[in-house]
Amino acid sequence: MRLCYYGNRSRVLPEKAMLKKILFRLIAICYIAFIFLTSTLFFLIAVVISLATRPFDKRLRLLHRFTCFWASLYIWVFPPWSVTIHGREKIDDSKTYIIVSNHQSLVDILVAFTLFTHFKWVSKAELFSIPLIGWNMFLNQYVRLERGSSASVRKMYRACEDHLQQGSSIFLFPEGTRSASGQMREFKEGAFVLAKRMQLPILPLVIDGSRNAVPKNSLNFHGRSDIHVTVLDEIPPQHFANTTVVDLSREVQQLIQNKLTPVPSEG
Repeated sequence: MRLCYYGNRSRVLPEKAMLKKILFRLIAICYIAFIFLTSTLFFLIAVVISLATRPFDKRLRLLHRFTCFWASLYIWVFPPWSVTIHGREKIDDSKTYIIVSNHQSLVDILVAFTLFTHFKWVSKAELFSIPLIGWNMFLNQYVRLERGSSASVRKMYRACEDHLQQGSSIFLFPEGTRSASGQMREFKEGAFVLAKRMQLPILPLVIDGSRNAVPKNSLNFHGRSDIHVTVLDEIPPQHFANTTVVDLSREVQQLIQNKLTPVPSEG
């Protein structure tokens, strides 16, 4: 009898794991379908806002604010994901920043929009081709970047400088892409070149807890994620006037790293 009991139990455990995996996959499919179905309506609204406000809203602040709502909705309606913001009061909406953050997950993009502050994304060019969502990025005049193209990098700098001169902050993930292991990648220098060249403050953000929400190379659901966004103190241009770009990027990376929950090393 005992042998039979334990034998049945050993079969039940893999079955429960399989059912859980199927359930998580169904949740992911439903969630992605919800995003694309609602994006049809939201994109049409974005087009109307763009056409109606463009003559008097050159920075597209109202369109970006609507986009913040659009993106935040996908956090609000999904109970397994919660976002808590610490230090929102440190953001002065009258200032123009170079905003930089670590990058743990695809959901970081939605999380950043929950700040409801004005900025232009610097994003890889492929995202602009996504139907509806990518088209809205084009409407917002976010900045495209083709990785590995020096011509695209130069164009990116020019576009960022134009936006900054007009008073729009720029938001970048200096790691460039997410890490599969969860360990932070070395920061690239672009954001810090802009900060020094334009003599504008750097606003570091820490996004912690999103790594398992949408891991790299996965669109599956992976359970509950309690995500925390911490706004660090701005770094004024006087602070880094005599600092090299390399040293500045390492300094900011270390500031963010110090606030992150440690990720166990592989192996």
